[in-house]
Amino acid sequence: MARKSVVAVIGLGRFGKSLALELMSEEAEVLGIDSNPKTIESVAGRITHAVVADSTDAEALEQLSVQECDRAVVGIGTNLEASILTTSVLVEMGIPNIWAKAISNSHARILRQIGAHHVVRPEHDMGLRVAHLVRGRMLDFIEFDDDYAMVKTRAPDYMVGKTLRESGPRRQHGVTIVAIKRAGEGFTYATAETVVTEGDILIVSGKIMDTERFSEII
Repeated sequence: MARKSVVAVIGLGRFGKSLALELMSEEAEVLGIDSNPKTIESVAGRITHAVVADSTDAEALEQLSVQECDRAVVGIGTNLEASILTTSVLVEMGIPNIWAKAISNSHARILRQIGAHHVVRPEHDMGLRVAHLVRGRMLDFIEFDDDYAMVKTRAPDYMVGKTLRESGPRRQHGVTIVAIKRAGEGFTYATAETVVTEGDILIVSGKIMDTERFSEII
């Protein structure tokens, strides 16, 4: 049943279910696994395969051919033992791309130590993102590693009518304008000769503090 194009999503609570359905909307094939029959009933017919199974049981996962998937997501959150054991089983199976949900720093640390390739904390990460949006004029905010971020914000008044070379956002604020969007148009890559007009939306990259300060300029 499983093959390289199938994503195994284990634990279909709010996070796992939302993820599985979004993957389906993007035309991926999804193998959903949960120990609760009612949970499986709620997604039956909405994802490619929905199966009741104990994800901490290596034999059960092998029977479902989970080992043939190259991507797996452990969406189990509150049951720490099940989360850790399931992730460990997937690591032992040699799944090359394992994502796991954590609910605390210690949980995240353990998941990384046993071999999870990517650890996410949805509630924590969303809280940080919203905090950045609430503080300033940002329209969107994405944080990456090494204190780097990309921000969606409105062009400040001082840039209107000037090229990016003339306004010098990198020189003055330490940020790079990656793309620009005008009303009624899609985003386009920005160049040094791009002229900013009133109401333009900018995608800005740089150090977190620099992007925050830039987004607060009126």
